[in-house]
Amino acid sequence: MAFKQSLIENNSIALQASATTWEQAIKIGTDMLIASGAIQPSYHDAIIQSVKTLGPYIVIAPQLALPHARPENGVNRTAFALVTLQQPIVFDGEDEPVDVLITLAGSSSDEHMEGLLEVTQIIDDEESDTGVDLDKLRRCRSADDVYRVIDEALEAEMA
Repeated sequence: MAFKQSLIENNSIALQASATTWEQAIKIGTDMLIASGAIQPSYHDAIIQSVKTLGPYIVIAPQLALPHARPENGVNRTAFALVTLQQPIVFDGEDEPVDVLITLAGSSSDEHMEGLLEVTQIIDDEESDTGVDLDKLRRCRSADDVYRVIDEALEAEMA
């Protein structure tokens, strides 16, 4: 499922959210996907447990986390959630705080990889030192702003 379409269908965008811990930040995204029926509560638990066991593997770039677990941990259908935070949170073992989280629930390994690729296209920025342009997402104040950023990124990718 396409990133934008998933955000629309699952009503899964939370902008300028408030969280004081990484667990709370992850819960914001997973709660929206639980409410939409895309995942079971066990998926949230699996993400938290995996981070506690494996470390902050979900922090994939400075200031960006991609909370996810294995499909068999409670994914009903492939879905995404986008969360931006008012104040960044810190994951144990990470130097850079995180203020953008894109929750990925892939219903299969293939869906999981396709989702990762699309998210990468949207946040990829050749001109940035880190290769990631999260400022566009940070500036969003409505779902329509997010959809516009996604559309522009995908158009630029095709150009």
